[in-house]
Amino acid sequence: MRPVIIAVAITGSVPRRKDNPAVPITPDEQIESTRQAYEAGATLVHIHVRNDDETPSSDPDRFAAVQAGVARHCPGMIIQFSTGGRGRDPAQRSSALGLRPDMASLSTGSVNFPTIVYENHTVLVDEMAGKMKEFGIRPEIEIFDLSHLHGARRLADKGLLDDQPHIQFVMGIQNALPAEERLLDILLKEAKHLFPNCTWTAAGIGRHQASVMDWALARGADAVRTGLEDNIRITRDRLASSNAELVEHAVLSVERHGHRVATPDEARALLGCRPGPAT
Repeated sequence: MRPVIIAVAITGSVPRRKDNPAVPITPDEQIESTRQAYEAGATLVHIHVRNDDETPSSDPDRFAAVQAGVARHCPGMIIQFSTGGRGRDPAQRSSALGLRPDMASLSTGSVNFPTIVYENHTVLVDEMAGKMKEFGIRPEIEIFDLSHLHGARRLADKGLLDDQPHIQFVMGIQNALPAEERLLDILLKEAKHLFPNCTWTAAGIGRHQASVMDWALARGADAVRTGLEDNIRITRDRLASSNAELVEHAVLSVERHGHRVATPDEARALLGCRPGPAT
């Protein structure tokens, strides 16, 4: 059976404890939530950090604490930092890249979100891509619009990105890409035209999480994404008890489509990450 990576986005920048008490805020909570998700089958963790008041943070010390704890408790797990801009000073969005995580998210264009414009100026994008290349960090290209694929192609043409990027389509954010199956086909066709050797995944936001996961798995995605950043519920009437519970549902989806969950070593090889520590 083909291995599929399960990525877990544990916290994000939007959900608060008032929305779901299981959202991990402090570094210790994030480490424990990641450990549980790892034991449930996740092999990649996407990390945002928060201030004590739950607002988004760019504090490298907080990123370092979560990074160290995950490395200690989740052997081989791919650690991916967010460079996302919601609630963060643009000048600080890449401040933790010197910690050299395995991966980092990279958005290649601006997009409307429900209450803000998520701004990714070309100068900032080039700067973050350059830092990722300098520090040997694999980028995950976040696609919120078709044009963002061409933004990634421009980075590759400048030598800031290789020809085998990992691409994530984000679907279901209000004012951005709707969660519609036909749109995933359009995005995937264009991605494969521009980057024939890319790996890819798709993230469905909120109630779209399960359906987007199924669409991706049916099309041979290399990874799926779940976690409380994107979706705080199991059903319309029940909150998720943890990131691990969402991962358990992702495992069932992977297996239902005739695949198996990738090991950490398989995940690293598939995404071109440096090998994990010897065990």
